Amino acid sequence: MSRAFVKDADENVVDELPDRPISPHRNLVTVEGLAAIEATFARLQQEHARALASGDRAALATLSREVRYWGSRRASAQVVATPANHSKVQFGCSVTISRDDGRRQTYRIVGEDEADPSRGTISYVSPLARALIGKQVGDPVQVGKSDLEVLGIV
Repeated sequence: MSRAFVKDADENVVDELPDRPISPHRNLVTVEGLAAIEATFARLQQEHARALASGDRAALATLSREVRYWGSRRASAQVVATPANHSKVQFGCSVTISRDDGRRQTYRIVGEDEADPSRGTISYVSPLARALIGKQVGDPVQVGKSDLEVLGIV
């Protein structure tokens, strides 16, 4: 008989999942970003303990991977204080830009794990943030084929 039709005794065994990729960039975070990482890590540790107690092997595999990832991100986090000087765009600043189609947008430049463009935050390693860092109000910026202008820095 073919092995395709034989049920393994250990069919519910879940192997350890591979680690999530870790960014090669420095793990710069805002104060709020560090707090979010710590909260996520604590929540995942609790969920991991519950999965271990209940014997949920699939959840345990997933949660083990997440605990390793967030533990690593927590250990490597480098908090960058919100800048007091707003003369140039830098990590932690909120910057308002004008796009060549007339749209105005405001983004805060933050760490990779806290970035969410739909909520107004972008990673400091994103093409937009890299183009903006070091610019001043009134400076033109080109990102890809788009022309932007820095309108304000907070």
